[in-house]
Amino acid sequence: MLSVFWPFYQFLWTVFFFTMFLVGFWCIFMFFMVVVPVWLSEGLMEYYGKTQPFDPEELRRKEITEQEGVEIIYSRPKGHGPFAHGGHH
Repeated sequence: MLSVFWPFYQFLWTVFFFTMFLVGFWCIFMFFMVVVPVWLSEGLMEYYGKTQPFDPEELRRKEITEQEGVEIIYSRPKGHGPFAHGGHH
């Protein structure tokens, strides 16, 4: 039964193999020709004082109270739970 589909099955695996082959070489090429030079140049520029030292706090997502120009109207609504309710407990 499966031998009937063998030529098409073989063709699909050949296409898959060549596609993965090209993707793999593209990844290797991009890593060694783009990523490594960027790492080295950025690191050397920081080392020799051409750029500001890296501050991981700049990448951290700021909480709403830490952002400039943000005014908090209320910080904790009344009630127990994720809803604000009026009177009953």
